[in-house]
Amino acid sequence: MSSARKKPRADRLFSAAVLRRSAELASPEQGAGFAFVYQGVLRDLGLTDEDVREYLEAHAAEVDAAVGRGRGAA
Repeated sequence: MSSARKKPRADRLFSAAVLRRSAELASPEQGAGFAFVYQGVLRDLGLTDEDVREYLEAHAAEVDAAVGRGRGAA
């Protein structure tokens, strides 16, 4: 098992959700690169996109704050 999978599931979900949200906010050119990286991250963390989507629904404010899109972000 990789060291990434030893992290608590909530930490893995948060990390993947931040990456996914960053990709959503990126330009189309950047988004393609994010998509490639995101698929590898999911594999390495033992997660699915559905897992991350569900996490994002429940923790959108925390994830947006981490990517600089929360309240008070410029």
